[in-house]
Amino acid sequence: MAYDADVIVIGAGLAGLAATAELVDAGRKVILIDQEPEQSIGGQAHWSFGGLFLVDSPEQRRLRIRDSHALAWQDWLGTAGFDRPEDHWPRKWAEAYVDFAAGEKRSWLHRQGLRLFPVVGWAERGGYDATGHGNSVPRFHITWGTGPGIVAPFERRVRAGVARGLVELRFRHRVTGLARSAGSVDTVSGEVLVPSAAERGTPSSREVAGAFELRAQAVIVTSGGIGGNHDLVRANWPERLGTPPRRMLSGVPAHVDGKMLGIAEAAGGRIINRDRMWHYTEGIDNWNPIWPMHGIRILSGPSPLWLDATGKRLPVPLFPGFDTLGTLEHIMRTGHDHTWFVLTRKIIEKEFTLSGSEQNPDLTGKSIRDVLGRARGGAPGPVQAFMDHGVDFLVERSLGTLVRRMNELTGEPLIDEAALRGEIVARDREIAHPFTKDLQVTAMRGARKYLGDRLIRTAAPHRLLDPKAGPLIAVRLSILTRKTLGGLETDLSSRVLGEDGAPLPGVYAAGEAAGFGGGGVHGYRSLEGTFLGGCLFSGRTAGRAAAKAVA
Repeated sequence: MAYDADVIVIGAGLAGLAATAELVDAGRKVILIDQEPEQSIGGQAHWSFGGLFLVDSPEQRRLRIRDSHALAWQDWLGTAGFDRPEDHWPRKWAEAYVDFAAGEKRSWLHRQGLRLFPVVGWAERGGYDATGHGNSVPRFHITWGTGPGIVAPFERRVRAGVARGLVELRFRHRVTGLARSAGSVDTVSGEVLVPSAAERGTPSSREVAGAFELRAQAVIVTSGGIGGNHDLVRANWPERLGTPPRRMLSGVPAHVDGKMLGIAEAAGGRIINRDRMWHYTEGIDNWNPIWPMHGIRILSGPSPLWLDATGKRLPVPLFPGFDTLGTLEHIMRTGHDHTWFVLTRKIIEKEFTLSGSEQNPDLTGKSIRDVLGRARGGAPGPVQAFMDHGVDFLVERSLGTLVRRMNELTGEPLIDEAALRGEIVARDREIAHPFTKDLQVTAMRGARKYLGDRLIRTAAPHRLLDPKAGPLIAVRLSILTRKTLGGLETDLSSRVLGEDGAPLPGVYAAGEAAGFGGGGVHGYRSLEGTFLGGCLFSGRTAGRAAAKAVA
């Protein structure tokens, strides 16, 4: 039987686009398949904030951030916590990725036209010892143009391949099986779905119009993770993170369902680290949703008071932006799914950013004028919209009224006004002098020593009950599903491995489907800015390796 292409790529997200672009550069013929309509090309990456993990970049050096490969590798190991026999390939991928982030990553992207916002963010700060979790220095580089800006160079390269006759785009093709002939997996079969005009991210029809079967010398799986499938998230939920949430928001569209992972496993691929996952704790209901249960993550500076459902402060070092999964573990052991930020108008104006390309129109639209407008004071437009319309935002002048509305929102009298007032007054006393035993106050003051945080991310420390800083604001926070950290086990050539440790002939994987490389390059935790970069690095690797294999 003749081949329909040299390589079939399953999934037109960022990893699939990166793999296809490399195959085009090598002159290979590719069929790129995706179950969604063409308007969803780029997948989840389109919706992202565009954060990239870079090490010792010019942007860092301009801000007097001293970074190094050795420090980044120390942080990665302390964060990943590799401790399983199956971490052999994930650790090797981690070494290769840190080399990439400290080496050619920035120049490779720059040559393709990608540019970066000059202020480097400091995500996942840790708060433990030097060898523990977290970034020792700011490393979160925001793409100028956010998610669409990072997708654009790779979509452009793929569409150039279409123009050259090397790439065939087949949207609305849902894969249901992988099969072998002559010992190698070379057949992809599935259903052709009816055409859909559904807008990007919104649910598209699952009505079947026909069937397809395609053959190629190699298949690359870049179908993403499981974050849109809450049942599968709960089924894989690790005991170490406590009881799975009864209520979760979705940080990804519903079609991110993990079904292709099961298909690849049925064909002989090995999935490892199923219980490693990355979900955010600062989720809010989107007042203007695009997909079902659509949640948005708050990217906050370090100043809001973070309370559990009963009004108790979260323990050190679980401050905003310090340890996502440590916070998740603590929350899930409280017996409640939600927490609260309590803050002032002065804090929200300086410290709140919402994750996502659509929540940052100034950066996404590459408008220098609008970006400079952030420094003029007032809450950013998207944040103000949530304050005006979001069900989770409560704004009041008095603490008593605020507490009453917090209890009304949850339907339970969980928060005692007197106890919360005592907590806030005690915290406010620590602001009044240069000394403190409150480590969150220390963290706030430390953040302002970094120019980037002082300019746009951290408010001057002040009393929460100071009327001049008000009104007071409470924000209910929910668990927000996002990334799958485990996946198909791959070697350093992105070849999918079987249960015997040998490569599954003809099959490669990249992106979230491969745990962003190796089946779990992040280990237990992420340093942030590593998901998009992981898609790019593993997609590039898979494309180059498959191109050589089918030569």
